[in-house]
Amino acid sequence: MNRKRKYRCWLLVFLALDLILMGWLGYRLLDRKIPDQILMDHEDSREVANLLKRPFISFDDAITVSGKDSYKLHCRLLGVIPFKDVKVKNITAKEVYASGDAVGIYMQTKGVLIIDTGEILSESGEMEEPARDIVKPGDYIVAFDQNRIQCKQDLLEDLADLCGESVTLKVRRGKETIPLSLTPVKDEKGNYKLGIWVRDDTQGIGTLTYVDENGGFGALGHGISDVDTGELLSIADGNLYNAQILGIRKGEKGNPGELSGLIRYEADNILGEISENSKNGIFGTVDADQVKNLDLKKIPVGYKQDLKIGPASVLCCTDGEVKEYAAEITRIDMNHEDSNKSFVIQITDKELLEKTGGIVQGMSGSPVLQNGKLFGAVTHVFVQDSTGGYGIFIENMTGNA
Repeated sequence: MNRKRKYRCWLLVFLALDLILMGWLGYRLLDRKIPDQILMDHEDSREVANLLKRPFISFDDAITVSGKDSYKLHCRLLGVIPFKDVKVKNITAKEVYASGDAVGIYMQTKGVLIIDTGEILSESGEMEEPARDIVKPGDYIVAFDQNRIQCKQDLLEDLADLCGESVTLKVRRGKETIPLSLTPVKDEKGNYKLGIWVRDDTQGIGTLTYVDENGGFGALGHGISDVDTGELLSIADGNLYNAQILGIRKGEKGNPGELSGLIRYEADNILGEISENSKNGIFGTVDADQVKNLDLKKIPVGYKQDLKIGPASVLCCTDGEVKEYAAEITRIDMNHEDSNKSFVIQITDKELLEKTGGIVQGMSGSPVLQNGKLFGAVTHVFVQDSTGGYGIFIENMTGNA
């Protein structure tokens, strides 16, 4: 009897756990289907509740005013259980110029980024690591003793004057700037070193997503992070350049492809200035004299609640000319923790699949269109299936979200 009773107890426990897990998964699914915030055109007469209609979900008739041109819509599960509040923000319909041009990117960091520490073979023949447990990967050196550090060359000049005495590095770590004391080690050649690996710039190829009516641009749809630390780069300044695509490494299962090109880092080849590197892309201003060199298409901005599962298209440049290629939206996530992964897009165009295998590195920022509107940009490629990848909603790039 005791065994049977224990067996029943365990069955009830597992059943309860299954019910809890199913409830939590159901909650997460509904939460991702209903956005925390939506944007609505002032002239749009559609009812918000109908736009967000989902099984088991209802909306209160009364609303809470939260500010000018916005309100909160209360959402309930099974008509009784409070589920979430959806903020509805009324804005004026916006148009931008969708691009798809391949562009060169060059950015300088704000200070010198520490990638890692390293060992030094000292004059005595021992391996020493003077910076270990003092500096951290992701720190930015902004001063060496009393000297301001803006780039790697500044740091190299100060390092050339090292002697055996300790030095003070001022580093920016997160939102704090802190002083760190390091004692250099004399290596086997008689040179004093601190044992740190650093970087002060980054460059590459990406895709320009849009230019607005004021000349502001957005590109990539995701931020640029350091390849070693994985941290979003803190930039001082940067430039956008014309880029010439020279070749394509086709994407395959387990091996993402890549656009390879030529970037001439010359003043007359600069398209614009980069002023911001954020999780939702890189942003700045296009040079008014260079706009004529871009392939731009004026188009209304589409809001996420209007994006549908089904046919879409992407704009990208693989051979010197921006073309529109067929694609399909296969999944939409209104509230993904990572805004760069808000929907899944699959390339269906035979021409593009033949050229690239689908999405390749360098296509980040390619505009995603549906029903004559710009809804977002490509951000990631699936490593195991290069025909598909993730995208970001355009409202997250334009700063309306």
